[in-house]
Amino acid sequence: MTSLRARLANRYLRLTMKEKPLHLIEAPALRRYFEQRRIPIYPRNVAVEPVSIGAVKGEWQRPAGGGDRPVILYIHGGGYIFGSTGLYRSMTMPMAAIAGADLFSLDYRLAPEHPCPAAIEDALAAYDWLLRKNTPERIVLGGDSAGGGLALAVLQALRRRGGPLPAGAFLYSPWTDLAGTGATVGANARSDAMFNEATIRATGKKYAGALDLKDPRVSPLYGDFQGLPPLLVLASKDEMLFDDARRAVEKARAAGVSVRFEPGEGLCHVWPLFYPLFREAKAALELTGAFVRERTNTVGKIAA
Repeated sequence: MTSLRARLANRYLRLTMKEKPLHLIEAPALRRYFEQRRIPIYPRNVAVEPVSIGAVKGEWQRPAGGGDRPVILYIHGGGYIFGSTGLYRSMTMPMAAIAGADLFSLDYRLAPEHPCPAAIEDALAAYDWLLRKNTPERIVLGGDSAGGGLALAVLQALRRRGGPLPAGAFLYSPWTDLAGTGATVGANARSDAMFNEATIRATGKKYAGALDLKDPRVSPLYGDFQGLPPLLVLASKDEMLFDDARRAVEKARAAGVSVRFEPGEGLCHVWPLFYPLFREAKAALELTGAFVRERTNTVGKIAA
């Protein structure tokens, strides 16, 4: 049974997101709106260090103690039009501690000012930068919602160019089909606590810019899944984007990719973002930490 706190989170999201015409709010105002709603619960034993990679921005989130650790390259969500490393710290900082990893959180360029493929270019630049001091076997890619779709698009881009792939990737409620052809976009319109169809469709067009919504760079569901590394995918059966995750999992498995798919029930879109407020979010980060350690052949975690 879904926890009471998870159900309360659903109610909060209905009031602050679903019932608001987010697609009609200009991007700068939308970014301010969400930045004012951060969850300021951060572990004390994880240090934050801003980084610039040329024009690309991000920050290290490193647990105390040092040592040779695996690396997570994390790509935040926000419909490609809002979101930041700071907005996601309440999840990514404990994620680093639980996984026993150094986490690089990417601040990629946002639409509509910078439509696709700008975000892919920034993520590739960050990955290449990480490869200077880390082997690909020690790097895991992660992302949620738009960031989950972007992580998948980055894997496909790496596969196309023939470069080394990371050891694995975890995707929370990935937005993989910006054309919105999944059945759950309509079927889950009422059960989804966060989105409405108008917001999803309008936001997708802002990110696509001049590209077709089914261009694999925009919607990686239509891309090539051959040769991708093992994946961990979480998505709620109640969210409108559930079919985005489910169909991506099916295509990956059909291409021979190892996938662990963990569907949630009664949960919101990207429920790990609510760590540590309810048990399902805590369990998601524990599962992610175990996946990172398994894929990078490391053991142990750091108390968050």
